[in-house]
Amino acid sequence: MTDWLGKRYWLVGASEGLGRSLAQIMSRAGAEVILSARTADRLTDLAADLPGPSRIVPVDVADRASVEAAAAEIGEIDGVVFLAGLATLFKTQDWDADKTEQMLDVNLTGAARVIGQVIRPMVERNDGHIILTGSLSGFRGLPGSIGYSASKAGLMALAESMHGDLRGTNVRVQLVNPGYIETRMQDDNPYPKPFMMTPDKAAQEVFDHMCTDHFHKAFPFAFSLLFRLSRFLPTPVYEAIFFRR
Repeated sequence: MTDWLGKRYWLVGASEGLGRSLAQIMSRAGAEVILSARTADRLTDLAADLPGPSRIVPVDVADRASVEAAAAEIGEIDGVVFLAGLATLFKTQDWDADKTEQMLDVNLTGAARVIGQVIRPMVERNDGHIILTGSLSGFRGLPGSIGYSASKAGLMALAESMHGDLRGTNVRVQLVNPGYIETRMQDDNPYPKPFMMTPDKAAQEVFDHMCTDHFHKAFPFAFSLLFRLSRFLPTPVYEAIFFRR
């Protein structure tokens, strides 16, 4: 896709970080962006800075009624980008039931709630575009990432299943797996964060991928190779590399 003029895209999780930067890029490209997050305050500031048409529709992806109401208010769209996410890193020994369930509910089930509201109209008219935001941490379970790594692995599997079902149709499904991005999510991350990207750089990577017909993109490329290849490593080798965290 190269002609964004007049396209309507719903950005879920647009209030800051990657979502905020992607909204700016898409607006400059000519798309109308529907901005969603739990509260409208930061969305209002973002909408005022965009060069193109936009609309603010608050939504809580952890609440099905909120998602249903938002989708009904928005109406027909050309595409949806799911960017909402929670990340709190802790070990199994420090299990926090509330935070674990919140991450799974927002990062994975939240995506399913949003897709459930948009996928049928797209299939019926045989036209649509769905982009899911995973993480390099979803390729294989990481120590100290209870809840987060599992939710992103589930999101990757969800995207892969949808892509398989919809191949040969005009409903495109794409998956992006970024590495570390300079956002508030990283404030409580006690681990090293190599190859950290700015939100603007990460958003450009996502947008460039959205302009292609390829299903998957993991970035930054060199750093992502370590995670992608980890799927093929024998367990002892994988543990020797990744379990030193």
